[in-house]
Amino acid sequence: MQKLNFRLNFLNNVIQKKIKHDHALALQLFDTRNADAMYFAGLIAVPKLFEKSDLDRWANAADWYMISEYTVAWMAAESRFGWELGNEWILSDKENVATSGWSTLSNLVALKNDADLDIATLEHLLDEVAATIHAAPNRVRHTMNNFVISLGIYVSALTERCKTVGKHIGKVSVNMGDTACKVPMIVEYIEKAEKMGCIGQKKKTVVC
Repeated sequence: MQKLNFRLNFLNNVIQKKIKHDHALALQLFDTRNADAMYFAGLIAVPKLFEKSDLDRWANAADWYMISEYTVAWMAAESRFGWELGNEWILSDKENVATSGWSTLSNLVALKNDADLDIATLEHLLDEVAATIHAAPNRVRHTMNNFVISLGIYVSALTERCKTVGKHIGKVSVNMGDTACKVPMIVEYIEKAEKMGCIGQKKKTVVC
């Protein structure tokens, strides 16, 4: 993991600064199926230039969580198709596609003003997570958990409801592989954001 972080930081801090944005190159790099190249593609792509078919292809090809939950979700959330694709992908039987969907929706609520969000659908999705998270596939559980946290932090009208759902869900078990990563507790994470005065503060970009 340490070597991986070094490679990704190098791509981000050195090469990206020289290229900045090159959407055509990003599409070519992603299609190499090389993990480093796929991640880097998300750093130089231009989300607004994506066609829906490109994002669908990326989601289906992303067989590593760093690509499906970050690269693909970042691009989808900042594209013209984020809401549409996020809601489509979470219904997929493919774990990597479903995780892209939940991550896309998590990023969307962090970006969009509450007035531009479909609150009723988000409430329905919150109920869906509460009812199904513990039976969902491994990484889907992780991204569902993150969705509730993101919703609670970035949509102030749903903060209390997300904490209630978090108490109902409790601890979520996820196999994180050979890493030191832990699954955050929903209520604790949201309350920490409350203490920091971060509730409802939106992001300008989710790409990092």
